[in-house]
Amino acid sequence: MNSCAELSQIAQSVASQNLPLTNAEIIGGLKEALLVGTDSSVNRLSAIDGYLKDQSVKILLPPEAKTITDHLSKLPGGAKLVEDVIMRINRAAEDAAKGAKPIFVNSVKEMTFTDALQILKGPDNAATQYFRQKTSAQLGELYRPKIRESLNKNLVAGISTQQSWNELTIRWNKLAGSSIGQIGGLKTVDVKLEDYILQQALNGMFLKIAEREKDIRNNANARVTNLLKRVFGSQTAMN
Repeated sequence: MNSCAELSQIAQSVASQNLPLTNAEIIGGLKEALLVGTDSSVNRLSAIDGYLKDQSVKILLPPEAKTITDHLSKLPGGAKLVEDVIMRINRAAEDAAKGAKPIFVNSVKEMTFTDALQILKGPDNAATQYFRQKTSAQLGELYRPKIRESLNKNLVAGISTQQSWNELTIRWNKLAGSSIGQIGGLKTVDVKLEDYILQQALNGMFLKIAEREKDIRNNANARVTNLLKRVFGSQTAMN
């Protein structure tokens, strides 16, 4: 009798795989996928060297900072100073990333059935686009103080990265705005260093989430729960 009961349960389980997905399954599967994807992405980026040693997300100074870095590199120990600036910036992003999980969890809780259906039927980065829309502002508030603190730390002679950047851009813009600069076709630099680095940090987070999302959609082995296998397996079959 026990064997018959077990066989019956197995048969019912197999049969259920062919049943249409319920709304609850669709929402549940999408929420699981989003939580799995964001959790692994946050864990990766919040670890030591999560940003710094990953060339796809490593945060560098903007191209306009080349004048600063070139001059520093010519001074004794200058190259090390440049490396320290970049390391501090990336360490700040790694530190900030540790607090990102609750923000993603809350956005998942607020997801509606319409949101879930659009994501399921959308492109490989549909969930990532959802997160960009729902979490960018809060993530920015989380990251900004860490990045600002890093930029305001003194490098040498009591001068911080932010102060050096401000001095450089003021001098450059004065030259670019002069008659000589206009004749030479020089353009002013309006990049705000803090905003630039913040955006790079957030871009890195969303890039990793997009990679994880694509993997779940296209790689059966990345679907680590039965519900993920059922929801995304059915979607793959439809495509």
